[in-house]
Amino acid sequence: MFAWMVWTTPVAVFFTCIALMLAGMTLWEVKAPTIERKGFLPMVTTRGDRLFIGLLGAAYINLAFVGMAGRFVEWFSLEQEPSIWIAFVLSMGWLLLVMRKG
Repeated sequence: MFAWMVWTTPVAVFFTCIALMLAGMTLWEVKAPTIERKGFLPMVTTRGDRLFIGLLGAAYINLAFVGMAGRFVEWFSLEQEPSIWIAFVLSMGWLLLVMRKG
């Protein structure tokens, strides 16, 4: 069923983190309903809104990194493509920033 996707360790960790975040946010919402607030995003958001925006951003960061990895080798004269873990750390940092300050 999932043979079409390359399930490397970083990919599995990324999707596991997303599943855990969704489960955690569901429990958190049931226990303590959210309050809308305004952060650096140009709109009033709830926790769920910020999670959605953060996950979209994280996905785009990962896709951009994968798409640019070949260019990074050329631009920075690297011997091999940079580790996908760099994109994972950047995307989780973005997600934390949006959840906390967004």
